[in-house]
Amino acid sequence: MPGYQQPVPPQGYFPSLGFPSKGSPVSLNSDTSLAPNFIGLVRAPPTSGAPPPASEASLPSGHLAYSQYGHEDVQNGVPASAAPMQRPPASKPFLPGSAPTPVQQYGPRPASVQQLSNHMAGMTIGTTTGTTASAPPPAGLGYGPPTSVPPVSGSGLYTPYTASPGPPPTSVSQGLPLAQPPFSGAPRPPTLPGPPLPGQTVAGPPAFQPNHVSSPPPPPAMSGSHPGPPMGGLHGPPPPTHPPQPGYQMQQNGSFGQVRGPQPNYGGAYPGTPNYGSQPGPPPPPKRLDPDSIPSPQLNELPPQQKPRHRIDPDAIPSPIQVIEDDRSNRGSEPFVTGVRGQVPPLVTTNFLVKDQGNASPRYIRCTSYNIPCTSDMAKQSQVPLAAVIKPLATLPPEETLPYLVDHGESGPVRCNRCKAYMCPFMQFIEGGRRFQCCFCSCVTEVPPHYFQHLDHTGKRVDFYDRPELSLGSYEFLATVDYCKNNKFPSPPAFIFMIDVSYNAVKSGLVRLICEELKSLLDYLPREGNMEESAIRVGFVTYNKVLHFYNVKSSLAQPQMMVVSDVADMFVPLLDGFLVNVNESRTVITSLLDQIPEMFADTRETETVFAPVIQAGLEALKAAECAGKLFIFHTSLPVAEAPGKVKNRDDRKLINTDKEKTLFQPQTSFYNNLAKDCVAQGCCVDLFLFPNQYLDVATLGVVTYQTGGSIYKYAYFQLETDQDRFLSDLRRDVQKEVGFDAVMRVRTSTGIRATDFFGAFYMSNTTDVEMAGLDCDKTITVEFKHDDKLSEDNGALLQCALLYTSCAGQRRLRIHNLSLNCCTQLADLYRNCETDTLINYLAKYAYRGVLSSPVKTVRDALINQCAQILACYRKNCASPSSAGQLILPECMKLLPVYLNCVLKSDVLQPGPEVTTDDRAYIRQLVTSMDVAETNVFFYPRLLPLTKADVDSDSLPAAIRNSEERLSKGDIYLLENGLNIFVWVGVNVQQGLIQNLFGVSSFSQISNTLSTLPVLENPFSKKVRSIIDMLQIQRSRYMKLIIVKQEDKLEMLFKHFLVEDKSLSGGASYVDFLCHMHKEIRQLLS
Repeated sequence: MPGYQQPVPPQGYFPSLGFPSKGSPVSLNSDTSLAPNFIGLVRAPPTSGAPPPASEASLPSGHLAYSQYGHEDVQNGVPASAAPMQRPPASKPFLPGSAPTPVQQYGPRPASVQQLSNHMAGMTIGTTTGTTASAPPPAGLGYGPPTSVPPVSGSGLYTPYTASPGPPPTSVSQGLPLAQPPFSGAPRPPTLPGPPLPGQTVAGPPAFQPNHVSSPPPPPAMSGSHPGPPMGGLHGPPPPTHPPQPGYQMQQNGSFGQVRGPQPNYGGAYPGTPNYGSQPGPPPPPKRLDPDSIPSPQLNELPPQQKPRHRIDPDAIPSPIQVIEDDRSNRGSEPFVTGVRGQVPPLVTTNFLVKDQGNASPRYIRCTSYNIPCTSDMAKQSQVPLAAVIKPLATLPPEETLPYLVDHGESGPVRCNRCKAYMCPFMQFIEGGRRFQCCFCSCVTEVPPHYFQHLDHTGKRVDFYDRPELSLGSYEFLATVDYCKNNKFPSPPAFIFMIDVSYNAVKSGLVRLICEELKSLLDYLPREGNMEESAIRVGFVTYNKVLHFYNVKSSLAQPQMMVVSDVADMFVPLLDGFLVNVNESRTVITSLLDQIPEMFADTRETETVFAPVIQAGLEALKAAECAGKLFIFHTSLPVAEAPGKVKNRDDRKLINTDKEKTLFQPQTSFYNNLAKDCVAQGCCVDLFLFPNQYLDVATLGVVTYQTGGSIYKYAYFQLETDQDRFLSDLRRDVQKEVGFDAVMRVRTSTGIRATDFFGAFYMSNTTDVEMAGLDCDKTITVEFKHDDKLSEDNGALLQCALLYTSCAGQRRLRIHNLSLNCCTQLADLYRNCETDTLINYLAKYAYRGVLSSPVKTVRDALINQCAQILACYRKNCASPSSAGQLILPECMKLLPVYLNCVLKSDVLQPGPEVTTDDRAYIRQLVTSMDVAETNVFFYPRLLPLTKADVDSDSLPAAIRNSEERLSKGDIYLLENGLNIFVWVGVNVQQGLIQNLFGVSSFSQISNTLSTLPVLENPFSKKVRSIIDMLQIQRSRYMKLIIVKQEDKLEMLFKHFLVEDKSLSGGASYVDFLCHMHKEIRQLLS
C-alpha cells in the first residue's frame, strides 16, 4: 500500500513507552505516514554513543520529540508488573447493558526484579544505565488491584470486588501478584467499596466552589499509610508517601531516551513532596503509538517481593500540547478554503479563517471522519462512529461573511420533488438547465420558469456565482407562509422575566441585583441588523408560593400587580399590558423594577413553586400568539403544594449501584409533558439557579433541556464574589442570537441516514429535531448509519436545514451543506478522522447512557469501543510489528489521553466533593457543547503566567496537565470553560506576588478573590488581559479561583490536572495508555 514504507527510525529517536517484554522492540512510534512502525529487533544505541538529539528540529515531522517540557522524578507511574490484561474474548460485543467481565485470575508470579532491571538497563537506549533501579515501594501497601481489570469504571478504576461475577480476585496478602493494571503508580490496595474515610467529607466554606462543584474538595485524609485518595472507591494505589529517592531517576525505568533533568523553564514536581493522589489527566493526545510500541513485561518477569515502579517517560507519549502546537504552526496561517470534498479542517484549538466555496464552514459542522467507509461492514469493523456535530447558528469571527439571505419571493426555495432537499451546490443541472437531478436521491425535478438559467460549456449555470445556494456551503432562504404555523407569519417573540422572591432570594441581595440590572439590560435585547429597536416585547412575573403578574402598560402611571394563588390551575390574569414594548413602557417598567425589591424586602416566605411558573409563561405566550423565552431565576427545591412539586431524593449511597441512573432521571414525568407543550408553542426556558442545597437539577432542568434552553448554576451565591459572573452570563444570555420555534432536519445522500441525535431538543418523530429556541452556542450531534453501499466516486453528502423564527419575527431557513469522501480502504478512514469531534460524540453518547445503564457499564463500553477502533487500525493498517508496541493512527494519537479524561469526568467518576446536582448539571451542559468546548472541558488549558511576555499580545505556551510540570516558583493559570484557577507556588518571588495581588507575601494572598486587583504594572495588566481574552472565548463567564500551593483548595485544582491519577480513582494518562494497549492486544489475540 502506498504510504506504508517503513521509514528508518531517525537516529537517536527513542520515544519509548515502556515496559519491554523479552525481545520485543521498544519503540513508541508515531505513525506518521500512517504507520512507520518499526519491526523486529531492539534498536541498538546510536553508534556514536551520543544521547539522542535534544533539539526537536532534528527529528522528522511526525516524530516530534516529546521532551518539550522536562521534569523531575515522575511520581505516579505505571506499575512495573503491567502484565497483559485478561480481556473478554474479542467476539463479545460490548454494548451498554452487557454483563461485566468476570474477574480472571492471573498467572504465575514474576521472576526477580533484578532480572527485569537488568533487562531494562540493557534495553534503555542512550540512557545512563546506572539510574534504572527504582525506588522501593512504600511499605504496607498491598500488591495490586483485582486481576481482571475491567475497564475503568464506577467510582474508581476497578469495580469493587463484589461487583463482578466470577472467582474472587486473589486476596492481596497472598503470594500471587495481582497484575497491576496499567493504571497506577504504586501498587494499589484492593478497592473498598463504601464511604470515604473519615476526614474525607469535610466541606470547606462554600465561597470557593468552582462553577459546577458545590463544595470545595475535602483535604486528603493524611492518616496512616494511605496518603491521598479516600479509600472508598479508591481504585488506584495511593502514591508513595516518600519523596523520590535522590539518585533514582524514576522515569528512567523502562524508558528510552536521555535522562532528563528538570528543564530550566519548568522545574520538576515539588521536590520532596509526595504527590497526594493528584487527579490523573486525560491521557495527552498520544502520538500514533504503535500498539507495539508500549511493551509490557510478562508477569513472570517480575519478582513478587518488590514492585518497582517502572515508569514510562511521559515525554515519550503523545502530548496534546505538541499536537495543538503543530497544527497551529502548520495550518494557522492559511485560510481554510472549503471548495474541496472531504477536507479535514484545522483543529478547534487553531485560529484560522474560513473561505466558503461550497461546503459549510467547520464552525457550523465538524465530523468524526471526513472519509467514510463505503459499506456498513467496514464501518462495523472499524467501530469509528460516523457523526457530525452541528452548530447551525454559530457566531462567526468579524472577518468572515455571515450567510447570505436569499429571497425567492412567493414561490419559496427550489427543492427536490421527492426528498425535499433544498437547492445546493451539489445539484446537477441537465437538459440545458431545464431540469436538475437531486444529489441526495437522484430524482429529476423541473426547474421552475422563474429560476431557469442557461448552462456554460462545463454544465454550470451561468449565474452560478451570483446565487449563494449554487456556490456556497451555507446560506439562508426567506421562508414563505407555507413554512409557518397555521399558515400565518409569526409575531415577534417575547421575553418574560420570572423572579423568585422567596426569603433566600431576597436576603442574598439577588432580587435587588436582578432588578437593577434589568433596567439597563432591556436596552440590549436582540434586534435585526438594520432595526432601530428590538421587536421583542417583555413581561415580568415574581413568585414564591404564589405568582404575581405585573401590568406595565405604557398608559399607566404605576405598574399594577395581580396575584394568582390557585397554582393548581394556572392562568394569566391579564392580556393587555403584560407583554409590552420596552421603549413605550420604559417609565412604568423602571418604576416596577424599583418597587419589587422593596415590596418583598420583609418576606418570610421560604417555600417556592416551579412548574406553575413555567405554565404561566407558556400561557402568556399562547395568549399573545407568539414564541419566546422565559428567564427564570430560582433558588430552592420546589416543595410547596403545587403541580410539579418535588421531594428531596438526593442519595449518594446510590453511586456505583444499579440505581445510580435514577439520580440523572427526573423524579416525575410531569416536566416531560410540560416540555412537550412548551416546544409546541415555541416557549424556550432559560434557568438561572442559585442553590444553597440540593435542588434536583435532573428534574428542574427537563423543560430547559427539551426546549433548547440553557441552565446556569451559582451554588452558594454570594453577592460580592458571584455578582460579576452572574451578570455577565445574564447579559450574554439576553443579548445572544436565538432562533425560535425551530425545526431541524438532516438529509443525506443515498447510502447513509441520520439515525441518532444528541443535544438539548425535543423529538416527536424520528427525523425532526424540534427546539423552542436554538441559540448560537448550542450544537446538535447527529450519528449516521449505512443503509446501502456508498461509492468512492460520488462521496456522501449531508444537508442540515434549520427552519426558525428570527428575533424580528421573520421565518427563515438556514441551510448547511457538506460533502465527504468515501473509501474502500480502512487506512483512508483512519487518515481522515478528527479526534476532538470523536471525543465530543463519545462523551455525549456516554452521558446519555448513564440515564439507562449503570455507570460502570457505560465506562466499560467506552473503553471497549476505543480499544476496538485502535485494534482494527493495528490489524488492518499498520505495518507488521511486535505485539509489544502500541501503534496509534496519527490523527488518533490523542484518543487515549482524551478518552481517559472523559472516563474521569465528574459524570462518570465523581469525587467525594461532587454533588448529585453538579453531575446532572454537567451532563446537560456537555450534551449541547461544541467541539472547542468539550476539548478544553476535558483537557483544560494550563498556562505558565510567569512565562508570559508582557510586551506581546500572545499567550504563554501551554503546558501539559500534570503536577510534575508545575514549579514552586511559578504562577499558573488553568481554564476549562467553566472555571479559571490561578495557582501560586510557595516559592514565587515576592515582587511577582506584589505585582499581581497587591500584597507583600504568599501568606497574605486571599483565596476568596473573585477578580484580580487592578494594579498599574505590566505583569498585572498582562495577566488580566489574558483572563479577559479567555473569558471572551468562552460562552460562559468562568469563575476565578485563587489556589495557593498546599492550601485546601489545591485538591480541587489537582482534580483538573488530568494526566495524573485522580482522587476518585481515575487512572493517570500513562497508566491508561498501558491499559488501552492491553485491551488492544487482547482483542488482537
